[in-house]
Amino acid sequence: MREPVFEGSGVAIVTPFAKDGSINFPKLGELIDFHVAAKTDAVVICGTTGESSTQSLEEHMAAVDFCVQHTAGRMKVIAGAGSNDTNAALMLSKSAKDSGADATLLVTPYYNKATQTGLIKHYTYIADRVDIPMILYNVPSRTGLSFTAETYAALAKHPNINGVKEASGNFSLIASTRALCGDDFYIWSGNDDQVVPLMALGGKGVISVLSNILPEVTVQMTHACLAGNYEEGAKLQIDYMKLVNALFCEVNPIPVKAAMNLMGFDVGGCRLPLCEMTEKNLAFLKQTMLDAGIAL
Repeated sequence: MREPVFEGSGVAIVTPFAKDGSINFPKLGELIDFHVAAKTDAVVICGTTGESSTQSLEEHMAAVDFCVQHTAGRMKVIAGAGSNDTNAALMLSKSAKDSGADATLLVTPYYNKATQTGLIKHYTYIADRVDIPMILYNVPSRTGLSFTAETYAALAKHPNINGVKEASGNFSLIASTRALCGDDFYIWSGNDDQVVPLMALGGKGVISVLSNILPEVTVQMTHACLAGNYEEGAKLQIDYMKLVNALFCEVNPIPVKAAMNLMGFDVGGCRLPLCEMTEKNLAFLKQTMLDAGIAL
């Protein structure tokens, strides 16, 4: 039986940008150190929250390489490698392996909206050619496409496909997947507002936006569930729901980057077409952070 890539809290880390718009690598190193100190279990670099969609291939590969080198084995590194072009996803996956990443994260092909057969062919093509654990990523709100439980079951047979980051919010799909795939296909929550219920269905943790600002809380929540203490996990889930909702009052990662800047992390803004928050939503986010006890 294969082992999960990680258990517990994985941060979907932001990509900090300098004033000239380039990746701020010294700041990225500081953020990685911050998560090591907080005992975050894994870092996901160049995912949705990391704004991979507005990075050049060269920037993307450089960010993954830097993350692996700077982390230096102190936590697992999962490299975003998804694309709606199978060959581009393959290239990014090969590059991630060459950099020394522990695993890749591949979103479903967006815009061209593959069939379920196309999904199986897409992921199998890549998994056959890169010997590195792969985590699928299901986020139909962004891609217009979702896996079925039957497709998960077909892909779970491949030894290099480790599991899925599930951000569909569809608990019927998650339960059906667990029933079809058993314990050898792992599921991580992709939604900070659903960590505990997904883990109660056998999930192994979360790939989290919240962890960017409250890594200790996310670690505590997930590790409580891993230990079978769902009451403790549920309390944390409920206590921080208002903050989680505030972090998604505009499209991710706009609010979390604003929150980090309010906390003094100085991660810069987002690249267009993402832009700064409205004054109303920024005030709401700031007040929600203060209500949660975060010093600004």
